[in-house]
Amino acid sequence: MRQPLLLPLIAISAWCCSSKTDGVSVTPDPPSEATGGSGALPAGTGGTTSQPPPSAGGTLVQIGGSAGLGNAAGAPACAAVHAETSLDPVFLAFAFDVSGSMGKGDEPWHDRSLKWEPVVAATRQFLEAASAEGLSASMTFFPADGGEDERCDDAAYAEPDVPMTALPSLQFGAALDAIGAEDWRGGTPTLHVARGTIAYVQAQRQRALGKYAIVLVTDGYPQDCDDDEITELASIVGDVAADIPTYVIGVQNPPLEDAPDTTSDLESIAIAGGTEHAYLINTGEPSRTAVAFSGAIDSIRGAAIACTVQIPLPPDGRVFDKESVVVRYQNGATASNFTYDPACTSGTGWHYDDPATPHQIVLCENACDLVSGVIEAQLEVEFACERVLQIPE
Repeated sequence: MRQPLLLPLIAISAWCCSSKTDGVSVTPDPPSEATGGSGALPAGTGGTTSQPPPSAGGTLVQIGGSAGLGNAAGAPACAAVHAETSLDPVFLAFAFDVSGSMGKGDEPWHDRSLKWEPVVAATRQFLEAASAEGLSASMTFFPADGGEDERCDDAAYAEPDVPMTALPSLQFGAALDAIGAEDWRGGTPTLHVARGTIAYVQAQRQRALGKYAIVLVTDGYPQDCDDDEITELASIVGDVAADIPTYVIGVQNPPLEDAPDTTSDLESIAIAGGTEHAYLINTGEPSRTAVAFSGAIDSIRGAAIACTVQIPLPPDGRVFDKESVVVRYQNGATASNFTYDPACTSGTGWHYDDPATPHQIVLCENACDLVSGVIEAQLEVEFACERVLQIPE
């Protein structure tokens, strides 16, 4: 399981060849030995260069050093420049079920103290804790508060009740606390809240780059709209799963006589949404429910960590060579090179998002766990003066 998101500082040390500066002769810092990465070539093997990739997002804080360093003869020289960036930000869009079955009490298995209260307590703990720093979240309640006319209308869910907000935040708890005995709503229009939430997330992605995911919290199947087929819901989340995965937390009914099973089929939504399985939470004992729900959210947070690093633009006069890159992890005095591994089969590997025209360095899962689990960790990316990788087009 992934460690909590800690957003360690990532220092990028760029070594690359540059041109002569008029009237200036500079002795450059020596490049480090290019070790790490597969397909290493002998020193001095020339590589072709490409235009630097456009910035694809992330937080580019600083690029230091001087451009255009060289010797008097104009031969290429290497000089160190440094940049600071961070892992891509993570945005979680919660779609939260507030139908009567979550706590209205009209049936013994709709007991507020067994379902609603422990679920809300665990949700608030996550959204308000200091450990959530670095994440952002939104929350959309469903069914909509406007009666039958709005309940089955996608547009009613296109703007969340709590907009995308940096965590930790108390706004979510205030909104959840407002759901009381008089505010329980009828029906479970899951299909429509999914469409509305997807539209909202897609609009947000145009404003802020990062990794987005939907978190559906519900205790039942879609119902009380004309299109309540769970297969249709699975199809909708499946259409966007590559860019916007959907995680599902199913709140089961308490183990009481005659209590129906209303969550087993939620598994198909999670699978279609690209997240492998639903998190089904047993109810009946509030303290255990809260612990299980907290565990589910922590697992989702870990799985949603974006382990991508934007490749910074080299300073003026420099060029980017995708085959002259070494990725190194450092934690205190311990340093090790990560391996270029497009298949992610090695212990700690990395690859480009697009080998033909790379914009990002993507860490494989084990490397991601290592970097994101230690706040003091640094990831050093070195652009060497010779080719150290062989990347087929």
